[in-house]
Amino acid sequence: MADFEITIIGAGVVGLAMAERLSSKHKRLLLVEKNERYGMETSSRNSEVIHAGIYYKPGSLKAQLCVEGREMLYELCQQHDIPHRQITKIISATTTDELPALERIAANASKNGVQLQLLEKKDVEVLEPHIRTVGGLFSQRTGIISVHQLMDYFYNAAVQHGAIVQMRCEVVNIEFTGSHYKLHLNENGSRSTITSEIIINAAGLHADTIAEMAGIDIDSAGYRLMYAKGSYFSAASSKAKLISRLVYPVPQNEGLGVHTLIDLGGRLKFGPDVEYLPTRAIDYKVDENKRHNFGEAIRRLIPSIADDDISPDMAGIRPKLQKPGEPEKDFVIVDETRMGLPGLIDLIGIESPGLTSSPAIAKYVENLLH
Repeated sequence: MADFEITIIGAGVVGLAMAERLSSKHKRLLLVEKNERYGMETSSRNSEVIHAGIYYKPGSLKAQLCVEGREMLYELCQQHDIPHRQITKIISATTTDELPALERIAANASKNGVQLQLLEKKDVEVLEPHIRTVGGLFSQRTGIISVHQLMDYFYNAAVQHGAIVQMRCEVVNIEFTGSHYKLHLNENGSRSTITSEIIINAAGLHADTIAEMAGIDIDSAGYRLMYAKGSYFSAASSKAKLISRLVYPVPQNEGLGVHTLIDLGGRLKFGPDVEYLPTRAIDYKVDENKRHNFGEAIRRLIPSIADDDISPDMAGIRPKLQKPGEPEKDFVIVDETRMGLPGLIDLIGIESPGLTSSPAIAKYVENLLH
């Protein structure tokens, strides 16, 4: 018998959500994380938004799991006192040329089961008098959440169920024996090997590397990831009350555009932009030289924000499957039995709306297992 029934690689919010859900039924479950604490990469460096499910292609995993996960998240937050606010959101058209896009966005959202309210210019200005608009869409179900406290909940629940969570534990090689997997681990310089019947690859930025270790040709499978850095700037406290909810522009190709965010502490932030990192070097520094470009993007929405009103805040990195200029690609969540690797489940390209989708992804993977 293998040492563990299930080994989850990667303790971001998705890995933790799976550990919480699966550990209630699977008692020999191990969660390994190479960093010193869970959620230190993509999961802790994002907008902390509960997305409604507006933009994603109808029928896609992103659409399905976002809408399902959104409702699961709100229920979790209420049941377990996880800080959140259903703050709502406006998508604002800033020129008449963008108005047809609002109708397309609303139609797409409707196919995903998300009803948006189309607002005229005067209606938007009643809600948000300080933004530039010629009309907009109102999303009732968009919210914000404390990702750290959500992850704390998933972690503590998994441990209470009996899961073993090992930090500073990096997977360096994987072998399939025909009946189970051997995982070669590096724990603070000490090498060890464990065996597991099932591997769930939730390694985020490194998920393609893990898949390759397991024997997947990641180029022919379409799994090779691109790193897309997103920087944020924050507003001076004197400007923090200019808006009362999330305000987004009409989206561009690689992302939703630099948008205005309010966090649970009441801080006003702007971001993220999209900067592909060709070498995949992890770099979380926010370039001060981006200030003016950020200011220009922000003034599309809030004309009264000057460059001097903003300062560098934080950055995150998203694991994207699409190259620059390519259309959005869906999540990959797949049982690799077809690749001759039964018991391996790969999760590749879990970017936004991965946070919102996390409890629904856990349920989806549970269904794959059973």
